[in-house]
Amino acid sequence: MPTGTCLPGNKVASFCLIFLYCIPVIAAAKDIKEDNHSQVQGDSHEFSKRLLDLKEIVFVIQSQGNSFHENHAEKQRQEILQQAANSEQNLPIVLLIHKLSENEAGWSILPIMPRFSATYGRNSSWIFFLEEETTLKIPKLLETLSRFDKEQEWFLGKPLHDDESTIIHHYAFADNPTVFKYPDFAAGWALSMPLINRLAKKVKDEPLKSDFTIDLKHEIALYIWENGNGPSLTPVQELCTKEEGSPAAKDCATTLKTYLPFCGDPVDKKDIFIAVKTCRKFHKERIPVVKKTWQKHAALIEYYSDHADATIPTINLGVPNTERGHCGKTFAILERFLSEAIPKTNWLVIVDDDTLISVPRLQKLLSCYDANEPVFLGERYGYGLGIGGYSYITGGGGMVFSREAVVRLLESNCRCYSNDAPDDMVLGMCFNGLGIPVTHSALFHQARPDDYSRDYLAHQIPVSFHKHWNIDPVTVFNKWLAEENDPRSQQPQHTMIREEL
Repeated sequence: MPTGTCLPGNKVASFCLIFLYCIPVIAAAKDIKEDNHSQVQGDSHEFSKRLLDLKEIVFVIQSQGNSFHENHAEKQRQEILQQAANSEQNLPIVLLIHKLSENEAGWSILPIMPRFSATYGRNSSWIFFLEEETTLKIPKLLETLSRFDKEQEWFLGKPLHDDESTIIHHYAFADNPTVFKYPDFAAGWALSMPLINRLAKKVKDEPLKSDFTIDLKHEIALYIWENGNGPSLTPVQELCTKEEGSPAAKDCATTLKTYLPFCGDPVDKKDIFIAVKTCRKFHKERIPVVKKTWQKHAALIEYYSDHADATIPTINLGVPNTERGHCGKTFAILERFLSEAIPKTNWLVIVDDDTLISVPRLQKLLSCYDANEPVFLGERYGYGLGIGGYSYITGGGGMVFSREAVVRLLESNCRCYSNDAPDDMVLGMCFNGLGIPVTHSALFHQARPDDYSRDYLAHQIPVSFHKHWNIDPVTVFNKWLAEENDPRSQQPQHTMIREEL
């Protein structure tokens, strides 16, 4: 979708037009069905005469196809199986979600509900989803799930909520956004099999209403809740996002390994070329913010505009500015990246002029990826995933390309169908056609910090945010992205190993 560079001001109507639909704002908190799950949970020990058997749980790791993530997820799968073996439990089924569909639809989960139901609906009681960074304590998880009647519909997780209505959730529950709870995937979340079976039938009988997948955790919760006809999320305090091994995590069934993946020496900043998309009308408004905040951390940076201004300086690539899309400009940047006009680097980052980004954190994150592979990294959205669509990296939070990814892209015949086509979506289509997976990192953000749940951001060391709407961007950068102001960035993080599969 268009990333917002040189677009008119924030208009809800234009957002709905871009996304072809807009979820109706649900105005009254009283419409949320109170299903007394908390009371049921308190009394539910009587439902279970014994601890759940581990073979009744199907574990689904929300994995990705990039080699670093695939390797990381496979190690996590082996750790779960080893933990089960050490506890003399029956070995459970552990699935990697990126292997469950022929295209990239698996990560959006709803399209593969029928497969879960058909394959595991009779012999399993729970599907437990977890991210690559989530660690498990199997005995504690069994104890926790055993409190719930497996014959009933349950949707369990660590709850998040919005403090104010937000564009990424289509301004849902505008009168009181705090009333709607959705799961923090990093803590793990669970669906009972009766709920899986009903959702599978619903997916088969009714087409998914939205073409776009923006924030999956919120959209999953809305789909399950079904305007009050389905269960709300039941909070489970044992599902945690506290750091693994910390004293605060002693009663947790799940914890997190790290807040910022880091695999050794950071990538040299001289090996990262940063391209900033701008236009003449924002030269005085937005470029000074870049220069005051993160430009000093970039060794190689150029500004691309519809007007050459030597005082910045900006480069005019000969592509007229468009009110939306910017596909022509983006592909011109990709061509320039492979030319002799700029130093040869292994990494290209394309950002908007209102993107706020931490280059030092990006250097650490990129240490986990192999630049010799085609890597396309950032915050992942989806289009038409229920009908065989594609994933793409939304541009506002920053799009990261390995040199190999750019080479393969430009060697193909995939190009913009117009200069004002949505660049990020066209790139998603192109890479999908080439069989190159889009790689998601939740540390990139298409919106402002205020647009995300505070509890969600609490276990991140973010790499980027986007938009200057109604904020002081310098203050936001200093609070969220400046290394010197975040003590967590100075602490040693869990170091991973990037291995060949």
